Amino acid sequence: MEQQVITVIGGTGFLGRYIVKLLAGAGYTVRVISRNPNAALHLKTAGDVGQVVLVSGNLGKPESLADKLKGSHAVINLVGILYESGSQRFSGLHTKGPETLAKLAKQAGVKRFIQISSLGIDKAVASRYAQSKLQGEKSLQAIFPEATILRPSVVFGPEDNFFNQFACMASLAPALPLIGGGKTRFQPVYVGDVARAVLACLRQDSTQGHTYELAGPQVYTFRQILQYIMNTIGKRRFLLPLPFPVASAMGAVAQWLPKPPLTLDQVRLLKYDNVASANALGFAQLGISPTAVEVIVPQYLLRFNKQAASAESAR
Repeated sequence: MEQQVITVIGGTGFLGRYIVKLLAGAGYTVRVISRNPNAALHLKTAGDVGQVVLVSGNLGKPESLADKLKGSHAVINLVGILYESGSQRFSGLHTKGPETLAKLAKQAGVKRFIQISSLGIDKAVASRYAQSKLQGEKSLQAIFPEATILRPSVVFGPEDNFFNQFACMASLAPALPLIGGGKTRFQPVYVGDVARAVLACLRQDSTQGHTYELAGPQVYTFRQILQYIMNTIGKRRFLLPLPFPVASAMGAVAQWLPKPPLTLDQVRLLKYDNVASANALGFAQLGISPTAVEVIVPQYLLRFNKQAASAESAR
């Protein structure tokens, strides 16, 4: 049987590389559409010769995607940004992007569409990021109602920008910020499990038209996460409570930096818990047992703990 072609939009990022590798390992031909294919050459090693194909295209410029989806069995949209910069806007990528892809996918005869969204966006009414994601889901479903939507919580893994970022801060700074008192709840999900969920959805036609909330097995407050990171890397730092008004003012200023550590919209997002809903479809319905933070995170935070790293290298 001829290999099915899966087209991945935004496959060069943190989550994308895991999904591309898993799809290639499962025998699919993976077409990766990227603004800069040359920067994604490392993805070609995920499969056999010719199995991973890099194609130039930009979701912000729909004309560049013309005919790029032809021959695809499925389209997976991973495009997302945490903050706006230059021409990269929430409205264009999160809202208009899925709508554009849905229209192109229908025209190309694509059978399956998987949209990677975010957990909690239906509750975070004050966040432009969240609302642009939510409107993108609705625009997609209006055109491609059989699309499958996956909403992961904060994604962790060796290359993440969450545990790594705070571990780096704990290594250098005398204190860590407890935005809003550190009460916001998270349910971190392993990047490999999200990739497995994508593959499971492709293999199960019954997942069409449904939304799945992908969350790990444990709920943590922001304070608990910071404390866990410090314990893991062997650092003791003061946890500085930062009320939302103060954090908002800081975010409003920092968001003008080229790579802001915090934006006003991110502070707004932190006012809402990022945990799975009680009755939502999730990993259980996909036959996946999610991986705990404690199984994976210590392995890649080891580099921030010089004493533990030295002991490990001496073995």
